Amino acid sequence: MKERFHNYIKTLQNTITAKLEEVDGEANFREDIWERPEGGGGRSRIIENGKIFEKGGVNISAVHGELPKSMQAYFGVEDADFFACGLSLVLHPKSPMVPTVHANWRYFEMYDKHGNLVDQWFGGGQDLTPYYLFEEDAVHFHSVCKTACDLHHPDFYTLYKKKCDDYFWNEHRNESRGIGGLFFDYCKATDEMAITDWYNFVTEVGNSFLNSYIPIVLKRKNINFTADQRDWQEIRRGRYVEFNLVHDKGTLFGLKTNGRIESILMSLPPFVQWRYDHRATAGSEEERLLDVLKTPREWV
Repeated sequence: MKERFHNYIKTLQNTITAKLEEVDGEANFREDIWERPEGGGGRSRIIENGKIFEKGGVNISAVHGELPKSMQAYFGVEDADFFACGLSLVLHPKSPMVPTVHANWRYFEMYDKHGNLVDQWFGGGQDLTPYYLFEEDAVHFHSVCKTACDLHHPDFYTLYKKKCDDYFWNEHRNESRGIGGLFFDYCKATDEMAITDWYNFVTEVGNSFLNSYIPIVLKRKNINFTADQRDWQEIRRGRYVEFNLVHDKGTLFGLKTNGRIESILMSLPPFVQWRYDHRATAGSEEERLLDVLKTPREWV
């Protein structure tokens, strides 16, 4: 399974980066091949200063070795080895009218000290972080997510939409990072879902990504915006940074397993503001967004 999924994410990375370059029209991805001393490595692709995308990355990795002691304690195991591979992407557009997007699809195996496979699971998801709320965009994004889920189980969208709302919650701000999407983890074989069934589900979601996001980009990329709206985007980006550095499990896992720092932190936007006690104007579009972030909504 690990070879199968690794081959899948390599192909998916090519598909996504080619389409994003086409949509941007100016910038190309810089490719960076790296190796992890303890085992494995990855292929990072970064786009910067484009016509549409101010910064973004579409990275794949496949790493293996001894599971760090801190992670062994987290999983409740001893003397364990691991293999993990996945694709992770974040795109920060220049325009505050175009939302930031994040996605990740991953596979994990754990072995005992004799090299026997003792556990395996899939995880992943995709979520949207707008700076100005266009409700039809939220409906489109969630509709694509639901369609992918419904092909595999009638309860998946409801379940993983709720998990996404719960996961991407900035507890210290009491608000959501964005308007959600899907989040699933520890997807293990059961009587109902074999590991190959989980593979089919996760790849279905991965294959749906471009359709969930690109139509939104094309619709919003040419909308004019003001300096004040750009300021708001950078202030909201600060909340994005806070979540990634304080709460995000993927970031913390990468840091604790001696992952490549540049690839892990590529998710951070290039221009961010933190203004003391900043408040949105009553009745403004900015306040309308905050109202939704305080109380996650059902979109489909």
